Amino acid sequence: MTDVEQVTRSGGAAAVLPDGAEFVLLGIPDVHGQIRGKALRPDAFQSAVRSGTVMTDLLLALDPTDEPITDYERFGIRSGAGDLIVHPDTDTLRALAWRPGWHVCLATPLWRDGRPCELSSREVLRRALEDMAELGYEVSAAIEYELRLRDGEGRPLSSGISYSLSEIGAYDAFVARLRPALEALGVELSAVHTEAGPGLLELNVAARPGLRAADDAAYLKLAVKEVAASMRLEASFLAKTRPGEEGSSGHVHLSCWSDGENAFASEPGGELAPALAGAIAGVLEHLPAASLLLNPTINSYKRLVPGWFAPVNVSWGTENRSAAVRAIVSEHPERCRIECRRPGADANPYLALAALVASAADGIRRGARPPEPLEGDVSDRPDVPPLPGSLESAVAAFRADGALRAALGEEFSDYFLVSREWELKAWRESVSDWERERYGRAV
Repeated sequence: MTDVEQVTRSGGAAAVLPDGAEFVLLGIPDVHGQIRGKALRPDAFQSAVRSGTVMTDLLLALDPTDEPITDYERFGIRSGAGDLIVHPDTDTLRALAWRPGWHVCLATPLWRDGRPCELSSREVLRRALEDMAELGYEVSAAIEYELRLRDGEGRPLSSGISYSLSEIGAYDAFVARLRPALEALGVELSAVHTEAGPGLLELNVAARPGLRAADDAAYLKLAVKEVAASMRLEASFLAKTRPGEEGSSGHVHLSCWSDGENAFASEPGGELAPALAGAIAGVLEHLPAASLLLNPTINSYKRLVPGWFAPVNVSWGTENRSAAVRAIVSEHPERCRIECRRPGADANPYLALAALVASAADGIRRGARPPEPLEGDVSDRPDVPPLPGSLESAVAAFRADGALRAALGEEFSDYFLVSREWELKAWRESVSDWERERYGRAV
């Protein structure tokens, strides 16, 4: 069969599978950001492009250990784990360079009656972007990741010197294998550098339109883990792997564009553009609640401690990396943006970006203005409002922010709260080695 004969259409986009194609991994990002699905042979994939295929709705109701979340009743294990109807988004079809003949494609899930699945994290972001578009803005974004790499013996690949031009060589073989893998996935890797933690590597990618930016982030995580495994390396996006070491972040860079111009463009040292001011104000106002999506795990909050460039308060500043929101104002208009430094590498990229876009849209819509920017190290300022320091406090903040919940969708918000409360329940029922060692003989 030729390439031309394999062309089909879905939503106006062509899906082309070359000669020699073996399988297509068709998947949907779950609530944790992991892509779940199944491998389809080319004919089955083309059938799915034409008329959809099915996957169990249990994919909406699994925790990080693959245990069914039994607190859901409408779907998942308690309802019999029925089918979702999924349609390939052929714009996302990419080759897997590390697995010749294999491809990957993201899908849009629907309920069995044909309604859009409002619980899908990719659809939550799509709705947030549509709300921003109603204000006249298109979002451009990029998510930069810090990840840890260890060899087969558990040893970190570097000692933990940030921006080290000598230690970056320890990652040469990995980056040489990762770069073509990302290129095949359509992800443009623009820079890499070491960070101040053993085995800690930062990956910077090019900015893309909102949904594509999150897709790129999901594909990047997939590629990093797969390429590392093929080299007998261990790659981790855990927010905090060891005490006393810097954690792994997933900073989000964001700007808004209108008619081909950057609406955040502002003169250095001058007044902020109205859209930039509104976005900063909106993000700051909703940041306590948004923390539930930016820092969604128990482990997330162990990264968020003063002194480790992990923001702990509602703060912003121009070119201030100790603040939660860093405004980047450049003489080059296209480079003006905000960087939210709160997210951990463990955040679902779709939900992290959705929370920030919804927050920014609220501030822009209301013409809100941020407080005065802070200078110097703001990480331990007692006069600046704190952000949630635990998953419990983030749950409480999210419950209290009706505007953010409404922007993300009430059904999704309730769904996500259940998943976070399930994590709290699992944590409370566990007993750690630390507890046994600390209290075993003393009590």
